[in-house]
Amino acid sequence: MLIYLILAAGTIALAMLVESKKNIVSEKGEKLLTLGKFKNAGILLGIFIFLVMVSACRIAIGNDYWEYTSIFSLIAQNRYVSTEFGFNTFVRICHFLFGKENYIIIFGLIAAMTVFFSLKSLYVLSEHFGYSFFLYMVFGIYLSGFNSVRYYLVLAVAMFSVYFLFTKEYEKFVLLLLLASTFHMAVLFCLVVYPLAKLRWKVWVYPVLGVMAGSMLLFPGFYRRIIFLFYPYYENSVYDVGGTSLIQIARCAAVLIFGLVFYKTAIKDDEKNRFYFQLNLLALIVYCCCSFMPVISRIGYFLNVYQIFLIPGILLKIPGKRLRTVLTVLLFVAGCGYYLFFLHTCRDVSTHTVPYWSWITH
Repeated sequence: MLIYLILAAGTIALAMLVESKKNIVSEKGEKLLTLGKFKNAGILLGIFIFLVMVSACRIAIGNDYWEYTSIFSLIAQNRYVSTEFGFNTFVRICHFLFGKENYIIIFGLIAAMTVFFSLKSLYVLSEHFGYSFFLYMVFGIYLSGFNSVRYYLVLAVAMFSVYFLFTKEYEKFVLLLLLASTFHMAVLFCLVVYPLAKLRWKVWVYPVLGVMAGSMLLFPGFYRRIIFLFYPYYENSVYDVGGTSLIQIARCAAVLIFGLVFYKTAIKDDEKNRFYFQLNLLALIVYCCCSFMPVISRIGYFLNVYQIFLIPGILLKIPGKRLRTVLTVLLFVAGCGYYLFFLHTCRDVSTHTVPYWSWITH
């Protein structure tokens, strides 16, 4: 556990040194090759190296680590695997380049891609990189990537795809998600939900959402049939066990209340914050009303991961320096407490992230 504490503290300290993008552009909006830009690049590279090293050097960490090594072996034997063709092709290319037994390299490359898209998303989307990176670490998003490695890779890609929604480069948004779906089909969910969340919702949308939420509680079988039309391999599988997460419900509810308090100031007329806020509301509905859904987190994380952008986005728009400072301190304390609790839960066999083992020392 100590390595995770040191890693979080060190990388968060570095992240707080990243200069705002607004300070390294000219008045005409053209990027300048300034000291600030080089400084940012150096810090981001340092964070990238530290995060990738810890992830890539792990061995037997993550509840599906050995399951993936079995998948790599089956792919090498040209036998059937349930993983998507893009991922299978990636593994075959790695086998060709590095040999069929070097599964550590495959984990390392996946870690590098996941961290790259995560940091890229944080840099281009967040109003304050340091705050967002702090939440990225303490919410356990980085460490959760040690499990379900394909999913967290496409989650990072989905986060980055949102940048193209805001820049109205819709063809890039669609293409990026379609490419990501060749690694994990669950990301196709974002093709529909993200554009809807980007719209400014009218008042009538909220009662409609309430009716839908109620119908999910009353008629779960109907929605299960719809889900299995798109994801038939989940039906009656080991993942079709239902359930939800009280922690995620509490977190979504707390962020929702925080957003409502400062809605007029920070959300109503801010396209990005409104998008994140509406996704958080959808996440709360999913966690509260969709316990029938197989692996509910596969949908929930696509919605509530944007809390790492919403919370700093609200904080920075709060009028009054004293109130903003107090809330920032409270956020820091709560985040640290949450991270310690998260690390405690990582001892569970279903997560298997603590203690940390490395192929360098074992």
